[in-house]
Amino acid sequence: MTDIAPTSVRAARVYLRVSTEEQDLTRQDAIVAGARSAGYYVAAVYREKASGARPDRPELLRMVEDLQMGEVVVAEKIDRISRLPLPEAELLVAAIRAKGARLAVPGIVDLSDLVADSAGVARIVLEAVQDMLLRVALQTARDEYETRRERQREGIEIARGAGRYTGRKADFAQHRRIVALREAGMSIAKTAELAGCSIAQVKRVTAQHRSRNSAQADVQQPGDQNGSRGVDRRMG
Repeated sequence: MTDIAPTSVRAARVYLRVSTEEQDLTRQDAIVAGARSAGYYVAAVYREKASGARPDRPELLRMVEDLQMGEVVVAEKIDRISRLPLPEAELLVAAIRAKGARLAVPGIVDLSDLVADSAGVARIVLEAVQDMLLRVALQTARDEYETRRERQREGIEIARGAGRYTGRKADFAQHRRIVALREAGMSIAKTAELAGCSIAQVKRVTAQHRSRNSAQADVQQPGDQNGSRGVDRRMG
């Protein structure tokens, strides 16, 4: 009987992200095909609509939790993984590495550039270069985020000064979804995951909903009492 040596399966987990509900994730699906064509088994694909500047993205946290030793995290660009301040971004990368996984981002660390088969000085040098490129890319992603935010603030101030600013439109469909999930007994964290938003937004929308309900109850109660008194006086 001949023993057959087990083949080593290279596994990847793909993270796809856009910032708003209106944006489409379909374009990023090419990343999944790219990982497969590079010879990787795609263990899971994580799709998220949330800002990269948020550390509490449910799908990102689930992906990190799911990671297994030797797997690779694949993203379209580094800003899909993080637009966090550099110290927080480095903690995220450290959390990925702590699971024994690696990060692959085209233009920084390509799937073909991963150093699993390198050894000795070559491996040390390549890892150092990749770490430097990753750090620069993470800082650049944050700088671009802050620059865009500053331009938005400047635009809002100009529009406000000209009397043209009407404020950001609320996503009422998402608000209704959050309220429905909370009223169905879902926890705040589970609601955030199912609604595709942050925990902070769930808390804010829930508080606003309760405040409106309380105000409506206060308005209705005096009206009922006044109505009763009016009837009593007419009957007397």
